[in-house]
Amino acid sequence: MPESQAINQKAVKIVIVGAGSVGVTTAYALLLSGLVTEIVLIDIDAARAEGEAVDLSHAAHFAQTHARVRAATSYADCADAAIVILTAGVNQKPGQTRLDLVRTNHALFASVVPQVAAAAPDTILLVATNPVDVLTHAALELSGFPPERVIGSGTAMDTTRFRHELGRHYGVNPRNVHAVIIGEHGDSQLPVWSLASIAGMRLRDYCAQKGVAYDEAAMDGVAARTRGAAYEIIQRKGKTNYGVASVLTSIVEQIVKSSDAIVTVSRVGEYEGVGPVALSMPCKLNHTGSHMDVPLLLSDKEREGLKRSAGEIRGVIESIREG
Repeated sequence: MPESQAINQKAVKIVIVGAGSVGVTTAYALLLSGLVTEIVLIDIDAARAEGEAVDLSHAAHFAQTHARVRAATSYADCADAAIVILTAGVNQKPGQTRLDLVRTNHALFASVVPQVAAAAPDTILLVATNPVDVLTHAALELSGFPPERVIGSGTAMDTTRFRHELGRHYGVNPRNVHAVIIGEHGDSQLPVWSLASIAGMRLRDYCAQKGVAYDEAAMDGVAARTRGAAYEIIQRKGKTNYGVASVLTSIVEQIVKSSDAIVTVSRVGEYEGVGPVALSMPCKLNHTGSHMDVPLLLSDKEREGLKRSAGEIRGVIESIREG
């Protein structure tokens, strides 16, 4: 890979704003990945951030490459960060939708994002705080960055869950399942059934070749389990952290390595005539950010579903503006 096409991996600084379970688990995953040379934790609870940084530093001995981990009390420490990951905010509670969190976390972003942007005007913002699509849109407006440099984790996690569920149903490795969830990282998310495939065959064709019936009820169950996975986890343990931390680490990897990998991440644009709004579509990730190269070839039903999803997110954005 030409050096000009990747972030200099000899000195990759990542700042994580929010030392809660997602932020710290992400820091740990990044530390062990060997992708970064410096991790900075910023949290309103400075003592907690310092404690987590010291604990992580003790784990650095076992990392693939040595990385420095430290806590900071000022957003000025975001300077020179390749990526700033935003995980700070109120967590989703049992029975609560992601959109229910919007006002509290939007107010937090209104305070944090301008300070990050001022300290690190060339960084890439990676938003993980829910509701991630609404807050990705907010981060774009608050930072003044171009859309490609404000990325939400979006449905990357949902797509992973979707492939896991399809792989389990068909008895194949999820890595051999090609299927995506698009739209909102939330209740209006959309499984793209028309393009889902295994071994290069659409699901109906795969079933026909295998000699089994294509079970629409079972596929509805797969979609429902994918959509409800976070609720189930939160009901049982109060939070999600390992899956999303792994997804965030993977997104960082694609950016740092400038891999041009296609990932379903959230970014602001116009979708089926609705916009500007942030939602997830497959995007190419590299050192300059996220880029929508080719629109998905969706069925008419799926296009309508995407339009509804965009409309719901847009409605929440407008409700915030109305106060």
